[in-house]
Amino acid sequence: MSDQQELKQTKHVSTQSFIESSFFTKLSQLKLDKFKLDSTQIAIHGFITNPLKLNKFNDVPTINLDQQSFEDDTEFSIPGELLNVNTIEEFKSVDKLDLLNKWGHEIQESIKTSELFDYRLFNKFYMLSFSDLKKYKFYYWVAYPTLASTWSVVSEETPNPEVINLIESQLQSDFNLFFQLDSGKLHKRFDLKKDHTFVFVDTCLRKDRKSSNQVRNYLYYLASRGVKDINLITYRGDGSSTYQHLKIESFSETPKVTGWERTTQGKLGPKLADLGSLINPLQLADQAVELNLKLMKWRIAPELDLDIIKQQKVLLLGAGTLGSYVARALMGWGVRKITFVDNGRISYSNPVRQPLFNFEDCFSDDGQGELKAIKAAENLKKVFPGVDATGFNLEVPMIGHPVTDEPKQKSNYDTLNKLFDEHDVIFLLMDSRESRWLPTLLGAAKDKIIINAALGFDSYLVMRHGSIKQQDRLGCYYCNDVVAPNDSLSDRTLDQMCTVTRPGGALMASSLAVELLVSILQHPSKNLAPHDDSQSKFGNVPHQIRGFLHNFQQTKLFAPSYVHCSACSNIVIEEYNSQGWSFVKKCLDSTQYLEDICGLTKVQTEAELASKKLLEELSLEDGVEDDDFDEEWLD
Repeated sequence: MSDQQELKQTKHVSTQSFIESSFFTKLSQLKLDKFKLDSTQIAIHGFITNPLKLNKFNDVPTINLDQQSFEDDTEFSIPGELLNVNTIEEFKSVDKLDLLNKWGHEIQESIKTSELFDYRLFNKFYMLSFSDLKKYKFYYWVAYPTLASTWSVVSEETPNPEVINLIESQLQSDFNLFFQLDSGKLHKRFDLKKDHTFVFVDTCLRKDRKSSNQVRNYLYYLASRGVKDINLITYRGDGSSTYQHLKIESFSETPKVTGWERTTQGKLGPKLADLGSLINPLQLADQAVELNLKLMKWRIAPELDLDIIKQQKVLLLGAGTLGSYVARALMGWGVRKITFVDNGRISYSNPVRQPLFNFEDCFSDDGQGELKAIKAAENLKKVFPGVDATGFNLEVPMIGHPVTDEPKQKSNYDTLNKLFDEHDVIFLLMDSRESRWLPTLLGAAKDKIIINAALGFDSYLVMRHGSIKQQDRLGCYYCNDVVAPNDSLSDRTLDQMCTVTRPGGALMASSLAVELLVSILQHPSKNLAPHDDSQSKFGNVPHQIRGFLHNFQQTKLFAPSYVHCSACSNIVIEEYNSQGWSFVKKCLDSTQYLEDICGLTKVQTEAELASKKLLEELSLEDGVEDDDFDEEWLD
């Protein structure tokens, strides 16, 4: 061609990105587990198609990104860097021109010192992004910084077929995008004192024969080394290759940098990948729940072990007010296995205090309220379908309540025993004292983590039971008793049959019970942690927490295990381990039997004798005869 044609920017085809959803899935995972709030640029890479395998659908140069973009480089990969900011405001406010110039000058500095024309160096890309992990939306803008130098086409013709064959042969074994052709050979290392004939391997097939902008950085490099005219063979696999003679027209040491990717409408602007509508809502919910926890870990508690909390299998004995609030708090901490045990039905007074129940749960097809344990599990799944919640309509055998239907009560015992074996943590949340005895014994015998929460009218108690493996063993719920628990449910008045408490007490006790569990799990000794030790990542792990709403006070207390405890003493555990249900049945039928076994009977006898002796000593000191003393009291 005799007329010179200036190679303007519009003559080049811009590189495009194709980003698979797996890239953003991997990014969200790394953001949660590794990057956190770190917005430092990280290395990634994209992939280009081998030019020998291009087809008519590859009409623009394309860099592909997927989950492998975060792994090690492979053949046909293009290096890149990702700048993932933490807020949408930061994404919007960053000066895009300054950022592009910064990236362009990084490439300029790199290629100034390069002797090997590695296509990875000259085609580096960058990505600015913001990840909205709650909605699973990803805002991003990809840039391919290109350095401007103006060249003119002096002439153009079809290249020699022998050169084309040479290029294709070279690409079979040594993939690159730019070579020097000298003495019938292709070289990746250049000698600019020799023939200035170069080969550019184009990665797109445009019918109008426009070159891709991937060639611009190569041309800038040559211009920076003083090269003023070259022969450029542009190879395309569809047979439209060209042989051009180019001359430099303008060059600057501080070149203009372009390269922000355009939208499908041809406009400059970022793109949005909204994957929320494409992903299972359950997966989105699960990630959103984890995000809340991991944000807490990033900012406040870097050493917090979330996995150990998530792995716990938790059994809730009681699906009422305490059970409902405990379940919700456990779910908030990431616990995914929750089992309810209760034998009650939902009444009209329940929903206002028990957040897992609604008004429609107060009646069922049989004219009664729904079963509490079953409905609690169902409604917990409605809150978060990812939870593995199960309910058992089961009456826990209670001490002081003799066995009247042994097959049924034995079956309840067997089920409860099996549930203890299948769970790691047990919460005692029942509304009677005697119903906690058997679970306390099972927890001690099986060495489970037992958390006890109990309510008074305006007071509450939250405690953890000691482990049989503790050196200085902590007490259980019954360790301060001098008698075995007995029947407290028969012949009750209306106010005794209902749980009459200030509503806020249940929320406070439930929250403290769950937080106590979390502190136990974060302690290096777990349930063996001493009550006065603060090695937990969450501070102290107390034994008992007693709260009083009438004066808004809270106290931490400690009580050692009692050698004669009716529920956790060694002799009771030994008798249970050797006899099983037979021992439990005897205890249910007679609290006196249990008191004899654990030694409380002897303690009571000795206490009576000591009291009598004290009275005798007092009467003798006052000079009062026994008969006179008795008569005085009788009067």
